[in-house]
Formats: sequence, C-alpha cells, structure tokens
Amino acid sequence: MPSMKKIVVLLKGYPRLSETFIAQELLGLERAGFDLELVAMRRPTDKKRHPIHDEIQAPVWYLPEYLHEEPLRVLRALTKVRRMPGFSAALAAFWKDLKRDVSRNRFRRFGQAAVLVAEWPKDAGWLHVHFIHTPASVARYAAMMNGLSWTVSAHAKDIWTSPDWELQEKLADADWAVTCTRVGFDQLTTLSRGRNNVHLSYHGLDLDRFPHFTAERPARDGSDPADPIRIVSVGRAVKKKGYDVLLQALARLPREIAWNFTHIGGGDELPRLKQLAETLGLSGRITWKGALDQKDVLQHYRDSDLFALACRITADGDRDGLPNVMVEAASQGLPVVSTTVSGIVELFTDQENSLLVEPEQPAALAFALEKMIRDPELRRRLATKAEERVRRDFDHQNSIRDLDRLFTASWSRGS
Repeated sequence: MPSMKKIVVLLKGYPRLSETFIAQELLGLERAGFDLELVAMRRPTDKKRHPIHDEIQAPVWYLPEYLHEEPLRVLRALTKVRRMPGFSAALAAFWKDLKRDVSRNRFRRFGQAAVLVAEWPKDAGWLHVHFIHTPASVARYAAMMNGLSWTVSAHAKDIWTSPDWELQEKLADADWAVTCTRVGFDQLTTLSRGRNNVHLSYHGLDLDRFPHFTAERPARDGSDPADPIRIVSVGRAVKKKGYDVLLQALARLPREIAWNFTHIGGGDELPRLKQLAETLGLSGRITWKGALDQKDVLQHYRDSDLFALACRITADGDRDGLPNVMVEAASQGLPVVSTTVSGIVELFTDQENSLLVEPEQPAALAFALEKMIRDPELRRRLATKAEERVRRDFDHQNSIRDLDRLFTASWSRGS
C-alpha cells in the first residue's frame, strides 16, 4: 500500500451544526488512519457545536472570508503564488470563468485560492473539498497553482444550483468526485462526459451514536388532549425544507386531533414561519427550539411519535439530497412522513417504510399525517422497516471504506 499523504480538507464553513455528516466523515477518516488538516472559507456562526467536533483532532485554519478584510494577507499570497509555474493556467481559467460569471464572488474564490496555496502545509500532498460549487472553485484554482491533485465530495444544493458548464469543467479537472445520492450521481455522471470518475457513497450514520431505542413508545392516537401526539422536525428554516407547506398541512388536520409540533434548527425563514403559524392559529401547539446539539436532537427523536419534513425543489433548483436527519429519525424507530423529492426515495418507500407524498401538496401531506397519527400500529410497522433498512445499508463505515479505497487507488496511480 502506498504511504499516506496528509490531506488538506477544504470546507465552506467549520464547524457547522447542520453538517454533522461532514464531521462524521472527518472523524471516520482520522480513525481509519488518515492525517487531515482542515481549512474553512468561513468562520463558525453557530452558538453551539456537536460533541463530535471536539473529537476531531485535525487542526483547522481559515481563509479570508472577504478579501477586503485581510488585504495584506491576500497581497502577500498573490505575490508569492504568481511565481509558481501553474499560476498562468489558474489565471486563464479564472478569466474564462469570470466572463461567464461576472461577480465579486468569483474574484473572492481566486483570492482565497491564492491564500490557500501560499499558506499550504509543507507536509500535505492532497486536496479534498466538500461541495462542488464555491469551495470546489477555490480548490480547482489552487490545484492549478500548486500542481497537486484534488478530489471533491458533492452533496445537494451545490449540484443543483451550479451551471452545467462549471460542473463539467470541475469534473474534468478533479481526480474523482463522490456524491451521496443516486439522483446526484446520475446527474454528475452525465456531466462527466465519460470520464467515469464519479462515485456513489451514502453518508450513513455512526450507529454507535444512534443505538437502537429499546423503550416502547406510547400508543398515542391524538384522541387525548392531555396527551397529544408529538410531531418533530429537524432542519434549517430555509425554503427547500418546505416548512410553510408543513404548517399548512398541520392547519388542515381535524380539530379533534390533539397534537404538538416541535421544530429544531435555525435559519433565516424562522421569523416568517412563526408569523405564518400565528396566522394559521397554530402558535399554541408549536415549540421552536432553535439549533440543538446532536445529543439533544437524539433525545427529541426518542421523545416523539412522528417525524415530518416537506422537502421541495425551489425556483433556483435547490433541493435536498437525502436529509441526514431523516436517516437519524429512522434509526430511532421514529416513523417518517415526507415528500418524494430527490434522494428521499432512495431510503424511504411510501406505504412500505414511510408515508410519502408529492411536494407542494399540503392537503395530501395532512392526509398522510392524519393517517399516521390515528394508527399507532401503522407507525410501529413502518418505523420498524425503515430502521431495519438504515441499520443494514446506511452504516457510515461503508462510506469511510469507499473513501479509503478511492484515496488509495489515486495514490497508487501516482496522482
């Protein structure tokens, strides 16, 4: 086996509460023997952090988020890298991209790439990047400058909101790409133009952190106002999560059904959603918890009767892949009601291990919620099937083995 190279992992932001799948992967790679150094394009904004972030040993440092905030650092970097043999190629690629994407962000990506290369760790020999949109632009320019190979993990929004020309050129330059849903894999494979360098690997869960929940849930059916059904949802309050549709569905439930809804997560849409809940007359039944760490989220899964999420495709093409929170919920025997968007159907099947409806259909979503609420045995049966699937096919160790194989194969080729 070839000697291990230190991998610089480029991240959009770190640490982030909403990206536990990335933290889980980083820790898994470290435990598999990989030497990592983390570089983030943005400093953390979350007030809390998951325990897993404290277990990751890799050092982390930050690029200038905005070039004007650290002009001397950027100028020193450009002065240094402009003498590198690959700088001309990187500059030519930048000008070509700028003609098709005239934006301040494009200049920022080139400046961040220069800083990354100028401050590159001397013992690092590989660049891996999470997200194929903005971070991969930085990685591509940087790799051209310093002549190193680079690889990319693509996820959801980054695939579906990027123009085809940009994805094609990144896939042409990257050693390989890995993505976490079949629908994303199919899209990137088409754009790779026969290179066959795109690989499918589901994130999965660290099942040691999400052990089987052994307690038996009460058979609530919404008939007792003193013991209402407990519905939970975990996700950022952003448009693609469809929380406005979910609130409209909750408002359509028959008045005699007793329910409470708990939302966990931050997000810019929270004020608007709270106002919508007030308008719909739901505020007294809803608890907005904000962002919580993984341990608190796990306890909410176990205390709830039903998980709901109304994922949609937004006007700009943004969408989820397979939301990790749905996999987490299923691992705890919590039944799921959601939509048929994107990678959700790669784990969940309507009537078999969940109830799924088409997106943007509050009436259909309300019908599915009511069906689940009134039938505790249906919830138990569907949740059991979903958990069996998660524990069989969505162990995160499978993804770590995939990445180990891909890195090892690249190093064996002398890339």
